Amino acid sequence: MNRQLDHSQHRPARAAFALRYLVHDFEVPMNVGSVFRIADAMGVEMIHLTGASAVPPNRKLRRTSRATEQHVPFRHDADPLPLLHELKAGGYRIVSLELTSASIDIRELAVAADERICLVLGSESRGVSQALLDRSDQTVHIPMLGAHSSMNVATACAIATFEIIRAFPVPRA
Repeated sequence: MNRQLDHSQHRPARAAFALRYLVHDFEVPMNVGSVFRIADAMGVEMIHLTGASAVPPNRKLRRTSRATEQHVPFRHDADPLPLLHELKAGGYRIVSLELTSASIDIRELAVAADERICLVLGSESRGVSQALLDRSDQTVHIPMLGAHSSMNVATACAIATFEIIRAFPVPRA
């Protein structure tokens, strides 16, 4: 018989993927909370909150995150540009999620099993800034089949994360 398991039967992984998020100017705390929940669920190693992004502790963020901000490492930097330089120096490939004249379909992103990636996510209303796009190694987009050319940023984050981590080996303790 196939039966649903309850939360007490879940056994979390002890390691994370070599994937980080740079979350810039997420002014809606619920979107930041959703990104924490996605990061926890998908094994993302760290979240970098920059600019005007909501930062824990924040009641609305915590409610949406279901307290995952306590389990996913994060830091806040006002200016994302020095952080990008730091990440690149640390061996991270900077991949922005934005529809641009040079972006590729996320499904075509080649990821090496031992690669380190930082996924850049931009403002809910303005997307990834030109300054961040200019410093990205690559830009990807999610193909949109409907009338609109965008979706909720947290939803897009989940889709992009899933596509990126498919190339990584499953983390082990």
